[in-house]
This record gives sequence, structure tokens and C-alpha cells, in this order.
Amino acid sequence: MTEYFRAIGDYDVQMAGPQHVEGARSVMLDTFYREFGYGYQPGWHWDVVDLDGVYLRSPRHALFVATRGDEVVGTTAVRAAAPKSPPHPRELVERYPADTTAQLFRVYVRREHRRHGLARAMVEMARRFVAATPGYRAIYLHTDTRIDGAEPFWRSVATEVHDARNDDPTRYQTVHFEIPIPAGDGDLTAQRPVLQAVPMA
Repeated sequence: MTEYFRAIGDYDVQMAGPQHVEGARSVMLDTFYREFGYGYQPGWHWDVVDLDGVYLRSPRHALFVATRGDEVVGTTAVRAAAPKSPPHPRELVERYPADTTAQLFRVYVRREHRRHGLARAMVEMARRFVAATPGYRAIYLHTDTRIDGAEPFWRSVATEVHDARNDDPTRYQTVHFEIPIPAGDGDLTAQRPVLQAVPMA
């Protein structure tokens, strides 16, 4: 779709098609093993096995890719999903029900292709997709702030709703965010509304 295509220098950012699936899977798996260090975990990463079925064949889900030539160098996925409790607080599940929440997943760019605005462009494209898809009321994501560059990037485009960090470097240091759904053709540089943090009992 032309509305989901953007050229950035030598790169193209677009909604993924069948020709992008294997390259996208490679980016994701390499991220699990090389960046995160724990490899493929079936309980967390089940969607990666069937990217076509999960993201390309559902009208409410989508996969976006950044490419240079025929090579996929970045990914961003969106699907209807609530945070899982456990490990995340029950209050977040209540705030972000699966049927009305678009959750962002697999926002990855290969290290050698970073600093070109690719992640921001893919997230903005995903945001526009959510705005055009009936039934969504919120865009939610969480990130492990131990990952290099993750926290400053998400703070530049999203609003924190819960900080679950406990300063234990051996455990996930998770912060939860929400991105507003644009009413029109807004972009990620638009002013973000003030969101109330999720209170924990």
C-alpha cells in the first residue's frame, strides 16, 4: 500500500509483504541471540515462527520493515494483545484489554543500520496503521531498559505509564509506555497528552 511506504536515503520503510518474511525473521532471531543474549524463547517469541500467519493475514495486525535493496534491516510489528500478568502487573492488563489494545512488538534495527531514523519511521507507520484500523483505543509497549538505546528512544516517542524497574542488573528492567493514536495525519513529534501512571496496590 502506497500509504505505508517511505523512502529514507538508501532505505525504504514499508508494510511487509511475503517477500520480506524470511529477512524479517532473520533480523528478529539475530536480535534475540546477538543483542539480548538469551536466544529464541518459544513462550515469548512464538509469533516469529509464523510471521505470515500472525501479521500478514490478519486485518488488525501488521508487520513493517526497513529495507536497503533486497535486505531487511529493521522490523516493527503490531497486533491486538494485552500485557500478560504475570510477569506484568494486573493493573496493566485491566488498563489495556486485548480487544482494544494495539501492542508493538519486534521493534529492531540491525546495529550497523541504526542512526538513520528507521525505528522512528516504522513506529510512526505502525501508529498510522492503528489509527486506520477500527476498534483500537490505545497503543501499548514495554521495553527492557538494559538494552542499549531503548529507553531514550521510547521516551522520545511515547509516554511512560508504569516503571517496574528494581535496579537488579540480572533481571529485566521493564518500563511500560503508551503512544497516542493520532486523530489525523499527526506524527510522532506532535505533543503527547499527559497520561496518568498506573497505580500499583
